[in-house]
Amino acid sequence: MHVALYQPQIPGNTGNIGRLCVGMDATLHIIGPCAFDFSEKSLRRAGLDYWPNLRWHLYPGPDEFLAWLNTREPWLVTKFGAQRFDQAPYESDAVLILGNEVRGLPDDWHTRWPTRTVSIPILGPIRSYNLANAAAMVLAQARSRTGGFSAAVPVVRQPS
Repeated sequence: MHVALYQPQIPGNTGNIGRLCVGMDATLHIIGPCAFDFSEKSLRRAGLDYWPNLRWHLYPGPDEFLAWLNTREPWLVTKFGAQRFDQAPYESDAVLILGNEVRGLPDDWHTRWPTRTVSIPILGPIRSYNLANAAAMVLAQARSRTGGFSAAVPVVRQPS
């Protein structure tokens, strides 16, 4: 599975999604330009101790990411999705793209993949979900729907 972030602006969201990808065995794709840097010094300072275990790619801009994407059909995670996130027919190698925290995804991406958009229902009086929370909900659902948890063994708590 793949999670792609379109020009993220909030380092904490990207860090949380990176941790999520490590735990869910997914690859993170970061589509620049970004509002922060990914130097080794910055990652150490942010306390991202799991970052060495993360499979990730940083693309300078959308064109480079789209070249990698090639003919893949991604799922766009947007509050304007054509279907609910829990009903989409995900594939085991699905590419889930989440938009920028402020601007979302570009209109031309919505036009390019109009039937490949998913949304998370908002039941209470909020404008949107936090990007990292939305990524967690959709990635967990995609993993579940493709049998991605079938080999997982529950961790048994040992008395102290």
